Amino acid sequence: MASVTLNAPSSRWIGGSRQLNRRAAFRPEIRRVAATVRAGSYTEELLQTAKSIASPGRGILAIDESNATCGKRLASIGLDNTEANRQAYRQLLLTAPGLGEYISGAILFEETLYQSTVDGTKFVDCLRAKKIVPGIKVDKGLVPLPGSNNESWCQGLDGLASRCAEYYKQGARFAKWRTVVSIPCGPSALAVEEAAWGLARYAAIAQDNGLVPIVEPEILLDGDHAIERTLEVAENVWAAVFFYLAQNNVVFEGILLKPSMVTPGAEHKEKASPEKIAKYTLKMLKRRVPPAVPGIMFLSGGQSEVEATLNLNAMNQSANPWHVSFSYARALQNTVLKTWKGLPENADAAQKALLIRAKANSLAQLGRYSADGEEEEAKKGMFQKGYTY
Repeated sequence: MASVTLNAPSSRWIGGSRQLNRRAAFRPEIRRVAATVRAGSYTEELLQTAKSIASPGRGILAIDESNATCGKRLASIGLDNTEANRQAYRQLLLTAPGLGEYISGAILFEETLYQSTVDGTKFVDCLRAKKIVPGIKVDKGLVPLPGSNNESWCQGLDGLASRCAEYYKQGARFAKWRTVVSIPCGPSALAVEEAAWGLARYAAIAQDNGLVPIVEPEILLDGDHAIERTLEVAENVWAAVFFYLAQNNVVFEGILLKPSMVTPGAEHKEKASPEKIAKYTLKMLKRRVPPAVPGIMFLSGGQSEVEATLNLNAMNQSANPWHVSFSYARALQNTVLKTWKGLPENADAAQKALLIRAKANSLAQLGRYSADGEEEEAKKGMFQKGYTY
């Protein structure tokens, strides 16, 4: 097993759990200790899973919205929020013919992981047949962070190991944990540290139970700040995240990242071009992310379908140290949902709409996408201030 030497930070208690003090790690008077990167029983499988997901021309379909959020989507086309309607919509997505050509992984909500098609085929088996790796959302959502500047922290560490073990038995092979950082709220040092620590603990627990962890500290689009401010915050957040990942002996080759792109705040007076967003985003990643990490799977965060694809394409105009791809929810599903409208006779057209978006992002991952011929609907922004999942 490999050993690395790290500064040993002091510890304290936050939210009932032991919290390492990141700032202390950079104090020269702190003694140095050796930390061991574990090679657990799942290590080889984790590396193979991560490599499979980070494969050329493919990315992740995120359909892990909570039942409440899925209900809002269904309500937008006049459908009630029932299990039958949620199952029908997710069946439409997961059974699209040829989806595996462009999609390598699908993040599911717990309900979906245990569901089947109307003919009795498990959704997990539908995905495997298309060579798509099933994934699972494992966090328990955001709650207010006491002592912060009206910020949040992500709950769900209690019982996480047993949940991950059960999800593995059900067929999941990777996991997702989403926490958020708000620039208009600071962000405070407390919020950044709590986000980084929670992600690291989750990642270690997921790997220990055979699941590749997607590490997602979403920097929200809310605000009127310039792109330079987003870069500053993103660098600070990812420095903390990787420090704690190392402290928790997480195997970097067996994780995937789901970062926000570095953009101006959604309410900033000047909109950045795809080339500028790519420049700032790649600058941040190259400064903070080790090349051992196999894949960067961007979230769309309220960008329009076309914006998210153009920005990804701009980042793939030259070689990168990692697979740079997508893990989109709304930026893959928006047109699909509006095409379907809950009507069985529209199912084929809706699946074709999904394949169009999936192919567009596949081309963007390869740096070959053009927005020529895109529909106006795909160009409409989806940012919602204070959006919750």
